[in-house]
Amino acid sequence: MGTWRGLRTAFILGSLFMFLLIIIYWDDIGGLHLDQLQDPKQKSSSTSRSYSGFTSRSQTGSSSAVNTTDSRTTLVPEEGGGAGDEHEEEERRSKQEQKEETRGNVEKERSHNTVTGREQEMRKRRITDTCSGSEGVEFPGRTRAFEQIPNRELDHLIVDDKHRIIYCYVPKVACTNWKRVMVVLSQSLISPSSGKPYTEPEAVPPDLVHNSSIHLTFAKFWRHYGSLSRHLMELKLQHYTKFLFVRDPFVRLISAFRNKFGRPNEDFYRQFGSVMMRRYGNVSESLPETAAEAFVAGIKPTFQQFISYLLDPVTERESIFNEHWRQVYRLCHPCQVKYDFIGRLETLETDAEHLLKFLEVDDIVHFPSGARNRTATSWERDWFSKIPIRMRRELYQLYEPDFRLFGYPKPDSVLLQ
Repeated sequence: MGTWRGLRTAFILGSLFMFLLIIIYWDDIGGLHLDQLQDPKQKSSSTSRSYSGFTSRSQTGSSSAVNTTDSRTTLVPEEGGGAGDEHEEEERRSKQEQKEETRGNVEKERSHNTVTGREQEMRKRRITDTCSGSEGVEFPGRTRAFEQIPNRELDHLIVDDKHRIIYCYVPKVACTNWKRVMVVLSQSLISPSSGKPYTEPEAVPPDLVHNSSIHLTFAKFWRHYGSLSRHLMELKLQHYTKFLFVRDPFVRLISAFRNKFGRPNEDFYRQFGSVMMRRYGNVSESLPETAAEAFVAGIKPTFQQFISYLLDPVTERESIFNEHWRQVYRLCHPCQVKYDFIGRLETLETDAEHLLKFLEVDDIVHFPSGARNRTATSWERDWFSKIPIRMRRELYQLYEPDFRLFGYPKPDSVLLQ
């Protein structure tokens, strides 16, 4: 009995001793294993791009080039002279000059991007201030929520799910070329010659690019997603990068008039031109049936008749403004949609270049170059010279929200004559 009790005691003491050894051993090596099993820290990524944090690919590449140059070691022979030393010295100077030039280009681009980033922040801040009411400008829909905007008024917001981009197009503000870019990015149109999606924006026919059926817009979400459409819109607005391009409001009106009524256009002649001439042109006899016949006879609406049509309350009681002269705040809803990039037609080339880098698609698509609408701000005085002052001021009130939202100066040369 005493022997059994002794064995049991020895077993218990032995177990305790082994347990202590295990603890001591784990204390020595366990921490190392735990550290190795820990997941590495992940880089934080933002769901929506911020222009203030934008870094171009060319900057990254240039920085790498600088580092690579710095890391190289030039081997100088212990004994040398004559042509050999001169060659080595010339090569060293050449590399140093290249390094300095690269650094200079990097600093120049960084400085330019900083200036552009500040300009974008100013443009966005101006919209925020105007929408908040602090600027003293009132306009319909300023305070409504996004959910209150009817689906039919969301037809200018084009969505590219592949690259997580939303573009609000504004007619007469380079929208043909931006729609071409969106077609290439979304691969929504097949080229009949290649049987593959278009890869070059210039190759996309302009008549096709304005066909609404090839673009996915918010207005189509109800048809595709039913009751989930509004929730999906809000998610995409939160996580996608949103941009638009704007233009001086009065210059945009002049451009629209020249484009739609300064040349024969059957649709616009029947829908709008003939209406303007009958209402405001004192036309007693019947008008030609076609725009071509009217132009041959020298019959076409005047700019003043066009302005009268815009100012007449009857116009919008009959139908909403056509998109070519509808205000931008009614097309793109900047008080409800927080745009990440606001471009201007007046700085189209530089804004387009920075936007494509910002969207990180500059390596797969470019903005089409070539002819663009050349209606200039300097033309305003000539175009408005025959318009009565009262009508000019009423027109400014009608488009004042666009002037204020997008930072265009009040056209005093037109309003104070």
